[in-house]
Formats: sequence, C-alpha cells, structure tokens
Amino acid sequence: MQRKHSRLVATLAGSALLAVSAAGCSTVGEVDSGTGNDSGKFRIVTVSKVEGITWFQRMSEGVDMFNDEYSDEVEAYQTGPAQGDPALQVQIVEDLIAQKVDAIIVVPNDPIGIGPTLQRAREAGIIVGVTEATQLVGTESIDFDIEAFDNAEFGTGFGEQLSEAMNCTGEYATSVGNLTSESHMLWLEAANAYIAENCPDMVNVTPTPYENDNDDAKSRALADEILSTFPNLGGYLATTPSGGSGMASALRDKGRTDLANVALTLPSVAGPDLEDGFLSAGQGWDPAGWGWALNEVALRLLKGETVESGADLNWLGYESVTVDGQLIVGNDIQQYVPGQFADGNFPF
Repeated sequence: MQRKHSRLVATLAGSALLAVSAAGCSTVGEVDSGTGNDSGKFRIVTVSKVEGITWFQRMSEGVDMFNDEYSDEVEAYQTGPAQGDPALQVQIVEDLIAQKVDAIIVVPNDPIGIGPTLQRAREAGIIVGVTEATQLVGTESIDFDIEAFDNAEFGTGFGEQLSEAMNCTGEYATSVGNLTSESHMLWLEAANAYIAENCPDMVNVTPTPYENDNDDAKSRALADEILSTFPNLGGYLATTPSGGSGMASALRDKGRTDLANVALTLPSVAGPDLEDGFLSAGQGWDPAGWGWALNEVALRLLKGETVESGADLNWLGYESVTVDGQLIVGNDIQQYVPGQFADGNFPF
C-alpha cells in the first residue's frame, strides 16, 4: 500500500475554493448533500468501466482501504458492469440515483454519453466525480474530475517507449479499449504525434485503432488477427492491460521476441512478459491510489470542504495536486522496463 498517512489531517482551514472553470460552472463544494441512509454515514459509490479485470480489482482495493480508514464517516464501495458497455454503466448510475446515495464516482466508458445521467445525479443533490473524462470538465454533469497525470505527457511516454523498442523504423498497429474511451484516444493521439515527429520511418497501419473492449479473450484473438493481417508488423501499442497481455500471449505461443509490444499495464501483469521478452515496455499508475484519491475528494466536498492546488490527497502521486476549475491532476506516471521486476517482487 502506498498511502502516506493513516489519517487525513483535520485542519483544512485556509484551503481556498476550487477555482471556477472558464465555462462558468458553480464552485465545487457548494452542493448541499445529506446522508442517504439510516446510519448517518455518507454513501460513496465508485462505478468502474468493467468489473472482473485486474486493473479495476486493484482500484477496488483502494476504495476498500478508504472505506476502512473512514469507516466512522462513510460507506464506500465499488461496482460496475460485467462488460465494458456504456448502456450498462448508465443503468448502474440511474439505480444509484434512485437509491439516493451521497456521491457517485464514475470511470466512464463513454463520457459524453453518460453526461446527461450524471447531470441528473447532481440535480438530485449527489456529488459527482469522474476520471478519464476531461470532456465533461466545465459542464453541469460533474463536480470534479481527477486525472492521475497529464494525459498528453502520458501518451508521449508510450510514443517514446515504442519508438525506442522499434529503433524508429517499421510498421506498428494499435488498439484501445473502446473508441469512446477518452483517455485511451488522448494517449494514442499523443503517442502517434510523437512518433510522426521523431520517427518518420515508422508507419501506423491502423489509423483507426482496433477495439479490444478491455477483454482478455478478445485481446488474445485480436492479437492473432493483427499478426496475420500485417505479416511485416514491427510493433504494437495497446492502451489497455488486456491488449498488451493478449499480444504477449500470442508472441509467446509463436516464440517471437522480434516484435515490440508496448502497453498500459500493472507490474504484476507485466513482470513475466517483460522478463521473457514478450513485452518491451509499459506504463501505468496505481489504480488503488486512483480509487482512494477520488473518494478522498468526494468526502471532502460532502463535508463542506474544498480542494486547491497543492492539496495532499494522502496517496503517493497525489501529494500536491494541481487544480484548474473542476479538473484535479496528480503525478502518478509509472514506467516499466525489462529487469525491473526480475526479483519477482511486484508493488501491485
């Protein structure tokens, strides 16, 4: 666990109002929310993109840690759809609105599509937080958005890793969870821009990326399809852990270590593939800290407190966040390379 303190420092006096966005949204923290159950505790529910995958299992650990830490004040838990289906996610949020929970945190599969539902939640007096949804910043749909880092910087990191692994030459293919996943598309855009500027001999054979739906089985089948479709392929960039693992599995089965494979990943997922040569490099952040930070801000707002630049959300990578209107940005970029986990010890 990478939490810094065992308890939130109670003295938040002097923290200024979270800046009002240029779009003219109301100041964060002005919603007067009451507790939604008989226990007198705030109910905060985090809605993932999809349950049952390693990434969001780790996020739920952070939510559970938060719930344990603040058990006298909150009932916090995570839920989500069984598939990465935007419609299923909307239904979950609608059910939570009906339950009159106090705060809803969402990692949207389709930020724009879920926007009207989130706005209805706010109109019902519910605090709404999101992540990977900067398209909603400055709208009436949310109270805040937390990003673990600057998305352009993160995407550029992918471009640097892939171009180095490919020696700046050859064909490469890409995949995202879904084309509606804002963060995946932003990372890919930045990666492609870096490659185009710095490695003109690299060719993106997938101007429109494949969709892997954050699904292990689909990602594995997709890897076989890509390798068959592009016999001269020199590299692959996946913005989901399942995408990178699926390609690593296909390469392992074929005994190939000649193809550069770069992906969003976790240390525990990436370790064996990095050491065996089926994953060239990867990036990520700690989903547990992500879950903690989102719940931390929701609780502060429910208690009538506010967040400003420099605030410490009590997890590494969020010790001194930057605040711009509804947008809160941390600094939790983590890069993974061969040899890093050779001892088999994974932080998460």
